[in-house]
Amino acid sequence: MHLPALIVFISVMSVDAAAPRTFLWQEVGNPSCIRCCGGAEEQADAPKKTRIKEYVMHPMPRVQPRIEMSILKGEKGNVGDKGPPGVSGKEGERGPHGVLGIKGQKGQVGPPGNSCKVQYSAFSVARRKSLHSTDYFQTVIFDTEFVNLYKHFNMFSGTFVCYIPGIYFFNLNVHTWNLKETYLHIMKNDQETAILYAQPSDRSIMQSQSLMLELKEKDEVWVRMFKRERENALYNDETDVYIIFNGYLIRSADE
Repeated sequence: MHLPALIVFISVMSVDAAAPRTFLWQEVGNPSCIRCCGGAEEQADAPKKTRIKEYVMHPMPRVQPRIEMSILKGEKGNVGDKGPPGVSGKEGERGPHGVLGIKGQKGQVGPPGNSCKVQYSAFSVARRKSLHSTDYFQTVIFDTEFVNLYKHFNMFSGTFVCYIPGIYFFNLNVHTWNLKETYLHIMKNDQETAILYAQPSDRSIMQSQSLMLELKEKDEVWVRMFKRERENALYNDETDVYIIFNGYLIRSADE
């Protein structure tokens, strides 16, 4: 009874081992049941049932290989050279006017401008000697120079010559003589522009006159004495200075 089962098992094992992986064993029918509690005779009389196996073909599963790209990814390469510029496109239509923006804050003060544009002219001269008029008109000549920038004031002729057109300020200070008249003109070229006058008095006093003039190039400003019936004189001593003529540029015409 045991020998046939052993042969079948060996044959099945050999066939099963030799079968392809696509063939599987499938059992057909029920296995034979043997009553273990019955007698030997009942077991002999019972019908025998056998196991039957057959090959059943199953389709092979399709395997798709998967490549892990992170393993195959190499190091980052260098940036390539810049390519040539492309062809310029057509100019588009002009867009609508945008909304007016918010006014910005006031900027900081800029650096000073070029100093070569700034121009100066100034003088301050005096006379240390007294003066009596001898002619009807007599130019006042000054003998002391305090300031004479660029020598615009001519000490020999007693005239200021304008080399920088613009607006100038002039001032004349004198000391009168006792019982003598003081009559002076501040002249612009040949025109009387201002008068300094003091009547005869038993006391000598200081008199002053000032004005602003707009001058063109080559204009001249000077002081002259005007003699009438009375004697005209200016007082000064050797130690003090009373007769002073000043002038300076306020604003040039180029500014």
